[in-house]
Amino acid sequence: MTSTVVITGGTRGIGHGLARAFLDRGCRVAVCGRDAAGVEAALESLGGGAHAVGHAADVTDREQVAGLWAAAEEAFGAVDVWINNAGAATARKPLWELGPREADAVTAVNLRGVVNGSAVAAERFLRRGRGRIWNTEGFGSDGRTMPGLSVYGASKRAVTYLTGALAADLEREREARAHDVRALLLSPGIVVTDLLLHEYTPQEYAKARPVLDILADRVETVAPWLADRVLADRTANGGRVAWLTRRKAAGRFATAALRKRSVLPEHLPSAAGREGVR
Repeated sequence: MTSTVVITGGTRGIGHGLARAFLDRGCRVAVCGRDAAGVEAALESLGGGAHAVGHAADVTDREQVAGLWAAAEEAFGAVDVWINNAGAATARKPLWELGPREADAVTAVNLRGVVNGSAVAAERFLRRGRGRIWNTEGFGSDGRTMPGLSVYGASKRAVTYLTGALAADLEREREARAHDVRALLLSPGIVVTDLLLHEYTPQEYAKARPVLDILADRVETVAPWLADRVLADRTANGGRVAWLTRRKAAGRFATAALRKRSVLPEHLPSAAGREGVR
């Protein structure tokens, strides 16, 4: 059966990679970004065609998120999978040096955006009786901390809690009506996108790059693997699909001297975006 997949923040980064991977597997895909020009460019990059549609939407506005659902439904009929992927990050600064506008913008996209997407999708999936909501994790989801990532990490930790609580709500809802709606976590690990590279100084990047080359992966490596796991549909409600597990990370460090990895660019891109990528 052909699945319809909606991906927020699907115009760039890992979201765009997921869109391509799902299309390659015969799915119908709807993506969103904040501006129409970016959406059109993403569709052109995906090859266009009848199996891909785009919709300009700000995930911090629930009415606009509902509009994304409506656009996907109008194009393809029933939605099967909804992926809350849109993300943003602050500059790598101590909390007290972050302005309120920058901090609020990140929490709005990373948390409120996931709340909105999850609420819209859950309500409509429950009406249908079936559907999958995948929320994308990031650094901080497992409770680890890092200087300069206070707001971003806190927002991702909140997404993990939110997904678990939503899964519990869905379990309780089964007492009132039978359904097959699940809330799940998608963990891409460290992926080479603009979001990973933004706000480094050249000196900071030179220091971080050796570790990132061990742990990071390119979008084209991670996205197909994640898409296959989503479509396999073997993850229980509240469960997680994770690319970079602790065991895999430990194995990479253990063999780093023997297996040189080089996945990052030698120099920083001249301009790195901060939204819609991961």
